[in-house]
Amino acid sequence: MPAAEQPYHHGSLRQVLLTRAENTLEKDGVDGLSLRRLAREAGVSHAAPSKHFRDRQALLDALVEQGFHRLTKALEQAFEQAEPHPRARLGAVAGTYVTFALTHRELLALMYSSKLAPGAAAEVVEAGRTPMDLTVRIITEAQAAGDIGPGDPWHIALVAFATFHGIATLAAGGMLYGAPVDELVAAASDTFWRGLARE
Repeated sequence: MPAAEQPYHHGSLRQVLLTRAENTLEKDGVDGLSLRRLAREAGVSHAAPSKHFRDRQALLDALVEQGFHRLTKALEQAFEQAEPHPRARLGAVAGTYVTFALTHRELLALMYSSKLAPGAAAEVVEAGRTPMDLTVRIITEAQAAGDIGPGDPWHIALVAFATFHGIATLAAGGMLYGAPVDELVAAASDTFWRGLARE
């Protein structure tokens, strides 16, 4: 039996569909996604995906939730592996975020558009909070240590996010004028931190 036609165990079809959905998303964009297409590519009946996803939106929500969990895991690993200082941790988290953004461009766009959409699924909103929460934690710890001045940690974290997301967006569009992405991330992190430092 050809590999594409081999039946999947009940417990693995969901992940197979999500993996194929992400591949399709990165290749053809969100408009290329459909349960019927995924079923055909996975070699299962058209009805089989409905056992795991009631409709296309449920598939997209699951894809987004999984994406945020993967991003969070990568950011947390960068945080833990960096030198135990907020400045080093910010740089490590920023670099990891930009790498993820460039590697999973279509997925990241779907993640944020879904999270911010009216009536977004509660699971999506909750999963999408963790990356920002980690940045807020870095800022809060730096303030507590006296490394940076006072201010709303959430607003400061949002500025940091905008900075590094902007770098990723420019890099994806080939608009960095040849500057290496990692060097620009490091420079932005350093500039950002020096701007927050106590006088």
